[in-house]
Amino acid sequence: MTSSPATPLRVLILGGTADATRLVQAVANDPRIEAVLSYAGRTENPVPPPIAWRVGGFGGIDGLADYLRAERIARVVDATHPFAAQISAHAMTACTKVGVPLLALERKPWQRAPGDRWIEVDDLAAAARALGPVPRRVFLGIGRMYLETFAAYPQHAYLVRLVDPPRAPLPLPGAEVIVARGPFDRIGDRAMLANFRAEIVVARNAGGGAASAKIEAARDLALPVVMVHRPFIPAREKVETVAEVLRWLGHGDTPAERGV
Repeated sequence: MTSSPATPLRVLILGGTADATRLVQAVANDPRIEAVLSYAGRTENPVPPPIAWRVGGFGGIDGLADYLRAERIARVVDATHPFAAQISAHAMTACTKVGVPLLALERKPWQRAPGDRWIEVDDLAAAARALGPVPRRVFLGIGRMYLETFAAYPQHAYLVRLVDPPRAPLPLPGAEVIVARGPFDRIGDRAMLANFRAEIVVARNAGGGAASAKIEAARDLALPVVMVHRPFIPAREKVETVAEVLRWLGHGDTPAERGV
């Protein structure tokens, strides 16, 4: 499908990541692209983007397919979190059903670096078990939704960092809570871990630079990291950079890239 300022390309961006934010900024002032950003709704007060946006699910595969038809979406870019496996799978199925091309903007996973002390596991349940029976001081860099998994191991002292203040008691009643919005930096995370006297870090392998500070800080402090592997997502067309997405959209010379 070609487009012009009179008939811009309708694009749905499934977002919630720093990668999605960069993509939104790149297309925001391009009259040839009419993009809509969809947030999952897990953050209470997302920063309003410079394009049209919506919050919440679509109602499963059929709901997303209906949305694509009703909104005349011509392309879908999946820039969701690497652990958002369900929405990614739903997007693939819905796009196939409607005949809309889909591209994933997927950052590379982190790789071990010299000094890393990783304990690699397949899921969060395994991560919780990997902490062991002896009480430890644990930083959970995993987000609010997954804390319940660790409630069965109350012998540990937990530090949790959340984007929004908790509205209800956390499943880890004794946990220390930091409310802060990233991206975070290595120096700050090193100080956070040192002040808490952390003995171990739990993290999901999100990859990219926006969430890497805790991994770098743990390396600096010689702390072990329980690293959770990414969930399975069926094979799909994917790229690693915003520039590659723009080329796929047919607009590799957007005003943002030209410095306009």
